[in-house]
Amino acid sequence: MADRKDKMTRKIAILGSTGSIGVQALDVCSHLGIEVVALAAGSNIRLLEEQIRQYRPKLAVVADEALARLLAVSVADTGTRIAGGAQALVEAVTIPEVELVLSSVVGSAGLLPTVAAIQAGKRLALANKETLVAAGGIIMPLVRSKGMEILPVDSEHSALFQALSGNRGEDVEKLVLTASGGPFRGFTAEALERVTIEQALRHPNWSMGSKITIDSATMMNKGLEVIEAHWLFNVPAENIEVLIHPESIVHSLVSYRDGSMIAQMGATDMRIPIQLSLTWPERHGNPFRRVSLADIGALTFQKAEMDVFRCLPIAYSAIRRGGTMPAVMNAANEAAVGAFLNGRIPFARIPDLVEAVMECHVPVLFPGLDDIAQADQEGRALAKEAIMKLKS
Repeated sequence: MADRKDKMTRKIAILGSTGSIGVQALDVCSHLGIEVVALAAGSNIRLLEEQIRQYRPKLAVVADEALARLLAVSVADTGTRIAGGAQALVEAVTIPEVELVLSSVVGSAGLLPTVAAIQAGKRLALANKETLVAAGGIIMPLVRSKGMEILPVDSEHSALFQALSGNRGEDVEKLVLTASGGPFRGFTAEALERVTIEQALRHPNWSMGSKITIDSATMMNKGLEVIEAHWLFNVPAENIEVLIHPESIVHSLVSYRDGSMIAQMGATDMRIPIQLSLTWPERHGNPFRRVSLADIGALTFQKAEMDVFRCLPIAYSAIRRGGTMPAVMNAANEAAVGAFLNGRIPFARIPDLVEAVMECHVPVLFPGLDDIAQADQEGRALAKEAIMKLKS
């Protein structure tokens, strides 16, 4: 069948536009003809300036207000308005003409703009898993009250979303998230004591930002995905399994009570799930890479080694304990990953630090947004103390 030239008219705001997901999302927007109304970035104003000049958004936001002022001078000839700070992120997602918000900012910074986008009735494509990890109990009831759905961008949750589509929730037996195993698949706990920053940043299959790449190496990323899947698809964490799948062709699958298993497969190209989140329920043609199963020949699966990659069982523990505990876990992990990337703690101490912070926290079981924000701050403060103790 001949491919048709599909073009979209949807208008979009992209949070995290200079990160890996944001850059690829802009590539998809160019292919589909989607108008970029707003962009937001953390501190990479050089790349953000290039994006402004190419896409001519109405508004561009920089998290750091001092850098926003520098950028405003650099792009004064473009007509794009520049704003800085957290409140400007909320402004970006609530611009009246924005129809769809893609949130790919890293960490808990995505929470408030996500809430604002939902409250404003915007279609939401979510790549910021920390938002649901920290505040899924707040976000999902809000989504349902608005009669909306969240369109997942992560390849695993996009796969589950597709495998669940058209099937009844009561027929689901188990969700299975696949994981490549990262750069340290097959390592022992002793071997993890000696890994370097360079080794941890060398993912075998995916090209991602540094924080998510380290999370993949510790398997905390998969733990966060378990919590996200729990909230997105209303499935208990004990019915969500993680399997190591080194080829990264099966992106995840759903097991049904009649014994059927439905999997979604494809190339390791994030533009594929990104595009689907922007066009759903339609599927549009594209020039992205395809896979040949005949060339691959075999697909392999094995159980995750939870005794070695301790961040995964830590995440299961956080969701079982509930309330603000996942928010504290997430905050502690962000701090621990930052400390590792700055050479302040060894790789193997990341789960130790997260676990230590969680043991100090008494969770609020039915939190509001203020409780989540306070838990996030507490997690970071406790992590800072724990890092200082590890250094001394």
